Amino acid sequence: MNGSKIPATVITGFLGAGKTTLIRHMLANAKGKRIALIINEFGDLGVDGDVLKGCGDEVCSEDDIVELTNGCICCTVADDFIPTMEKLLARANRPDHIVIETSGLALPQPLVAAFNWPGIKTQVTVDGVITVVDSAAVAAGRFADDHDKLDAQRLADEGLDHDSPLEELFEDQLMAADLIILNKTDLISAADLTGVRDGILAHLTRRPVFIEARQGEVAPEVLLGLGIGTEDDIANRKSHHELHHADGHEHDHDEFESFVVNLGPVSDVAAFTEGLKALIVSHDILRLKGFADIAGKPMRMVVQAVGARIDTHFDRPWAAGEARGTRLVVIGLHDIEEAAIRETLTGLAG
Repeated sequence: MNGSKIPATVITGFLGAGKTTLIRHMLANAKGKRIALIINEFGDLGVDGDVLKGCGDEVCSEDDIVELTNGCICCTVADDFIPTMEKLLARANRPDHIVIETSGLALPQPLVAAFNWPGIKTQVTVDGVITVVDSAAVAAGRFADDHDKLDAQRLADEGLDHDSPLEELFEDQLMAADLIILNKTDLISAADLTGVRDGILAHLTRRPVFIEARQGEVAPEVLLGLGIGTEDDIANRKSHHELHHADGHEHDHDEFESFVVNLGPVSDVAAFTEGLKALIVSHDILRLKGFADIAGKPMRMVVQAVGARIDTHFDRPWAAGEARGTRLVVIGLHDIEEAAIRETLTGLAG
């Protein structure tokens, strides 16, 4: 039965784990497979969608990319995700495979359950849920369940404790996984990587497959074609919310805030990058991403930051007639000092 259905892969993972990089590599090596992308961007600016549209490959044409920017996909299944799926399935040129990149804040379980929706279940099956893990961040204890490390985090950030939604969310994404990508392995030692793997296994009752990766480089034939049919196994992947909050109340993400900062051209790339690092540390920014207009350069610069680690690269030339500018999405906890961050970013652009 599943052989007649379109396979769909759900790619989840915490902020900055490398989901977009993984998908870009997948598209660049798709070998003619027509892949439709549904991207759930957290924030008001579709950064990831624009990055993917810049790949220039026939398998990621603009018609095959849909962005859901109305909030966490697990909270808008009926209003947002289901209509998007129905629209994709109504197309004459239906995709060979559907890939869904969730927001870093999404619970995978409600999304997978949505594939049992009438009209969806008969046409699409969940090929598998892939959770991308920032191995370096986990090795550093940022999302570990070790109480000593959590106590250290509490000293650094009063918004986090052992019951932090961040911790629960990370575990929920692991619990839903059929395949776990331990990404950024080049940033940690073999011993630390073993510790990351053992720490993850200690929280799981199921035994998903692990794959080690650096810079999201995993062959598409490994990621696609798992044939799991995850929607039929959703009862074995309950989230913390389902286990501990079975009172009918919807979960929310009020502990997070995001905002977009629009700036002019950046005059000094090195100073701008160093300034971003200092800003992220001083305001405990969880994630910063976007594009920068570098004065005198014909190409736009992509900015991706997780903690104090910042990656920048030029992805494509500015298009003829395209308005140049610097646009950054800032994601942090609810008490983030937006005004101060905006002021500092404005100064950094110069």
